[in-house]
Amino acid sequence: MTENDVYAIALQNALDEIRNACPDIQHAFIFKETGEIVAGDAETPQKVIVRVLDAFNGIFNRAEAIGGIEAITLKCGGGTVALHSFGEHHLVMVTSATADLNYINTLTRVLIPTVLKLLEKISPTPLKNIPAPSPPQTPKPITIPTPTLPVEEKETLEEPAIQKPVEEELKTEMPSFEPPATQLIVENIGGLLVPSDTVRIDNETLTQWENLFEGKKVEYVEIETFDGKTTKCKVKPIKDSKYFGKGIVQIPEKMQLTLEIKKGELVRVRPIIE
Repeated sequence: MTENDVYAIALQNALDEIRNACPDIQHAFIFKETGEIVAGDAETPQKVIVRVLDAFNGIFNRAEAIGGIEAITLKCGGGTVALHSFGEHHLVMVTSATADLNYINTLTRVLIPTVLKLLEKISPTPLKNIPAPSPPQTPKPITIPTPTLPVEEKETLEEPAIQKPVEEELKTEMPSFEPPATQLIVENIGGLLVPSDTVRIDNETLTQWENLFEGKKVEYVEIETFDGKTTKCKVKPIKDSKYFGKGIVQIPEKMQLTLEIKKGELVRVRPIIE
């Protein structure tokens, strides 16, 4: 059983318990900032969920300017639609007009955060990422001693032609510094709030790169497949802590189609400093 399965099962059980305790909840589901549905009831059609996410999309975008959203409640004659945010997880509930909202909100704000905190404690320790390779070392210059010959021999010998070719060889072999590439595993990232031109990498890898470039911030990377396809895109840190240190690069589905790759494949990722 994967870590994602543990999260999904635990949150689904918590959601079922809330619905059992509050029969006036007609529909409920939990989704992440990426748009991924983590848990929900079987009675809610997928089309309805997509419409609800689309309705909250504009609200989320405007809320970034004021520091985000903790809760939203929309009331109408037929009932109430409520959204509760718990970090990167969001719970949407549709209740009837006769529902006890105070009881439902209290139960929700106690049970869901408790389950999330417990999952953080029992989740496996992330694997350490493969360290980025050290920058290539500049070779020390080679000094070729000039042989000492008698005057008569110097006159009979032609001018040595060894020095110039050696200097040219050193110039061609001397490596120029290129940003190191790191092999990472492709992971899906999608949803209404995710830009299609941005990938996400954990802070550990980004920090290693910035240290190599004397603290310069890495804002762009080059993705290269093992078939030779490349693309330049923006980069941001991964928000989900369970991916930290696992050698993951989250790539939008549209970009995966362009590069002809899919989840689970390896790609080379190289920082770009402009």
